[in-house]
Amino acid sequence: MRIVACVAGLHNLWLVLLAAGVCVMGSWVGLELYRRSRERQDRQRLGWIVLASIATGSAVWCTHFIAMLAYEPGVPVTFDPSLTFASLMIMIMGAAAAYALGQGPQRLAGYAGGALLGASVAAMHYTGMLAYHVDGIITWDAAYVAASVTMAAVFAALALEATGRARPLVPLALFVLAVVSLHFTGITAVTVTPFVTGYELANPQALAAMAVAIAGVAMLIVGTGVASYLIDSDASERNLDALRHMALNDSLTGLPNRTSFNSFLNHKLERARIDGYKVAVIGIDLDKFKEINDIRGHDAGDQALRAIGERLKALRKDGEFVARMGGDEFAAVKRFQEQRDLIDFLSRVETELFKPLRIDEAEVQTGASIGVSVCPDDGDTAARLIGNADLAMYRAKADLTRSVCFYESDMDELVRARRDLAADLRRAIELDQLELHFQPQSSVSDRKIVGHEVLLRWKHPGRGYVPPAEFIPLAEETGIIIPIGEWVLREACKEAASWKCDDKIAVNLSAVQLTQVDLPKTILAILMETGLPPRRLELEITESSIIQDKVRSLQSLRQIRALGVSIAIDDFGTGYSSLETLRSFPFDRIKLDRSFMNEVEHSVQARAIIRAVLALGRSLDISVLAEGVESELQLQILEDEGCHEAQGYHLGRPTPVAQVRQPEEPEAKVA
Repeated sequence: MRIVACVAGLHNLWLVLLAAGVCVMGSWVGLELYRRSRERQDRQRLGWIVLASIATGSAVWCTHFIAMLAYEPGVPVTFDPSLTFASLMIMIMGAAAAYALGQGPQRLAGYAGGALLGASVAAMHYTGMLAYHVDGIITWDAAYVAASVTMAAVFAALALEATGRARPLVPLALFVLAVVSLHFTGITAVTVTPFVTGYELANPQALAAMAVAIAGVAMLIVGTGVASYLIDSDASERNLDALRHMALNDSLTGLPNRTSFNSFLNHKLERARIDGYKVAVIGIDLDKFKEINDIRGHDAGDQALRAIGERLKALRKDGEFVARMGGDEFAAVKRFQEQRDLIDFLSRVETELFKPLRIDEAEVQTGASIGVSVCPDDGDTAARLIGNADLAMYRAKADLTRSVCFYESDMDELVRARRDLAADLRRAIELDQLELHFQPQSSVSDRKIVGHEVLLRWKHPGRGYVPPAEFIPLAEETGIIIPIGEWVLREACKEAASWKCDDKIAVNLSAVQLTQVDLPKTILAILMETGLPPRRLELEITESSIIQDKVRSLQSLRQIRALGVSIAIDDFGTGYSSLETLRSFPFDRIKLDRSFMNEVEHSVQARAIIRAVLALGRSLDISVLAEGVESELQLQILEDEGCHEAQGYHLGRPTPVAQVRQPEEPEAKVA
C-alpha cells in the first residue's frame, strides 16, 4: 500500500503512463532482438546482441529517467550529468553481458543471464538515483531496496529463460514487471526531508517536455531496432523462400522435383477419396536423350532438358502437375472425371515430347515412352501407382509401335516372372547350369576352320534351354553379367588351351563388362591362369557398347590389345556403324552383321553394302568376317567379293564343348 500510495500521490500519472509505454515497447523490441541473436552464429550473433543490448538498455534507462521526472518530491531537483550518463552505460553494458551469458546451451544459462540483466537494471536505477540531487535530506529503507533488487533479478531471470521457449507475451510481461517493480519499490524506499532554501521548484511543464523528448529519443532507438529486425526478417524470409524453392524444384528445368511430386500426389489422392475424382499417374522416360548426351555432349543434353521442361510447364492446366524425377525421367499427375480429359492431357504431353528440338544449330528429336496408371483402378497408394506407371512405361519402351501404354494387371506377373528368372540366373554358375557352345569360323577361300565363336547357353532345370536373347539382357540389367562374363572367359580359355591346334576363340564382351576399370587385369590373370596365348583370344564388342563411355572404353581396349589380344567390332552395319569409331581404334576384325546375308542373294543394295565394307576393310588393313552364312550361294558371293572369313549354319552350327572339332594326330609312321 505504501508503494501504491507513492505512485498515486507522488508521481505525475501521465508521465508514469508514458514511461510504461516506453518500457513495454523497448522491452518487446529488446527481447525480440535477443531472440533473433539466439538463432544466429558467430559474428551475426554478436551483432544482434549489440542491437538488443542498446535497445533494451536505452528503453529501460529512458523508462527510469521519465519516471524520475514524474516523481514529485516537493523540493528543487537537479541531475548530475556524469552519473546520469554512467547509469545509461551501466544498463547497456550489463544487458550485453547478460544476453551473451544467456546464450549458453544449459537451461541455467538463461536464468543466470536474466539475473545479471535484473542486477544491471538495479545498478542503473541506483546510479541514477545518486545523480538525482534534491534540496533536502534523503533517507533509505533498506528492506525496500533489497526487495526491489530481488524482484528485478528474479523477474528478469524468469523472462530471459522463457525467451525463445514460451510465447513472446510471457517474457515481455515478466521483464516489464522486473523494471516496474524495481523502480517503484526503489522510489518507495526514499524519504525526502526538504530544506527551506527559498529556491523555486522546477517547472512541471518543462519536466513534462523533457520527459516527452526523452521518450521520443527512446522511440527512435527502438525504431532502429525494429527496422533492423524487419529487414533481417524480410531477408531471412527471402532466403527461406529460395531454399524452399531449391528443395522442391529441379535446378535445371525449374519443374517441381521428386519431393514435390510425392507431396502433390499424396494430397491429390486424399482429395480423390473425398470428392470422387480419379487421379492418373504418368511416368515419362525420354527415348533418345542418351544419344544426345553421348554424341553432342552434356551441355546439349542440358539444353534439351531445359527446352522439354519449358514445354511441359507451358502445357499444364488446372489439376495437372508435371515434375522432373531425375536424369531423363519425368512424371505427371492428372486429376480427372472423364476419360477424354486424361486422353487430352496425354495427347498434349506426347505432342510436346515428340516435337523436334533446336540445339546448337541442329534439329534433334527425343521422343518418349509414357506409362499410365489410374487411381483407384490400378492402386490407391502413391507407391503402387508410381510402380504400376513405371511398369507401363517399360512396356511402352519395349513396344516400338506405341509410345503410351496403360497399366495392365498381367504386367505384375511378367515382372514377378522376370524377377524369379533373375534369381535363378544368379545361382546358375554354382549349380553348373551354364554351358559353352562353339561355332566354327572358316576361311572363305579354302573353307578351313580358323577359329570358333564362344556362345553361352543356359539350361534351366524347369524351363530347359533359355534363349540368350532373354537372359543376356536380364543379366546386363541386374549386373549378373559381370561374374557370368568372367566365368565364360575363363572356361573358354581353359578349353581352348587344351586343344591340339592353334585355332582362335572369339568371346563377346557386353557393354557392362567394358565399363569395368580392372577388365584388362582380369583378362591378363585369366590368360596366365589357363596358359592360353593372347594371340589366340579375340574379344568381340559392339559399337553401341563403346558409345556409352567412349573415352574409358577405348582406353580399356588399348590396354587389352597391348596384351596381344585381338579386338573385333561385332554387328557392323547396324546401329551406329560410325567411321569415327574405326578411326579412333585399330580393330583387328570387322564382323559384318547377319542381316545383310539374309538379303544378299536378291538385294543389289545389300551386295553393294557388303562390297563397300570389304573395300573399307582392305583400305584400313582390317579383315572382314561375314556372319549368318546359310547357303553355298551366299558363300560363293562372299568369295567373289573377296571376303576373308565367314560363319553360319552352312559352315557349322554351335556345338557343345565335347563335340568341338579336334584335328586328329598324324598316324605314326611304320619303319
